[in-house]
Amino acid sequence: MKFEAPVLPYANDALEPVISQKTIEFHWGKHVNAYLTNLNKQVEGTQFEDATLEEIVKKSEGGIYNNGAQVWNHIFYFNSFSAKRGTKPSDELMNAINETFGDFESFKKEFDTQAGAIFGSGWMWLVKDENNKLSLIKASNADNPIRQNLMPVFVADVWEHAYYLDYQNRRPDHLSSLWDIVDWDIISKRYENYNAIELKKL
Repeated sequence: MKFEAPVLPYANDALEPVISQKTIEFHWGKHVNAYLTNLNKQVEGTQFEDATLEEIVKKSEGGIYNNGAQVWNHIFYFNSFSAKRGTKPSDELMNAINETFGDFESFKKEFDTQAGAIFGSGWMWLVKDENNKLSLIKASNADNPIRQNLMPVFVADVWEHAYYLDYQNRRPDHLSSLWDIVDWDIISKRYENYNAIELKKL
């Protein structure tokens, strides 16, 4: 029994020019594969051998957590985008954004500012709490907010391998361009009816 990566819901070149085919091939095809390979090796013979991916993220530590969380984070990240352009948050999500950040443009600006300020590698999360209140969480390395009983809605990857082939050291340009490919239909569904990310075992 082992975890296997799901197939992306779009072609490798579908997100260009925001995320290039080459970046998809390296980031999804090689980096995520490495995390999966490590995770499958590390859980053998442990209490997590038959656990779900979310259970691993919530309860494990060390290498199992790092690789498990990175797999979860990347699946969530890559499934936040699509080739279609021009989607908008649902009324329910937009109301929550306006309540927390003032308006949609202020939300995007605050998200980009905080994400750009993360030192080193990490993730910028938009999350909701049990009362559906939105907030932003800056996370280092593989950290995932579900360990704090917060439910992820959207995330940006600020590890250098997420953008260096396309933007070199221009992280702010990478972050601001992501809004062009965000699939707000998916993000809105996450906000309105959160479902855990799971990987099937084969």
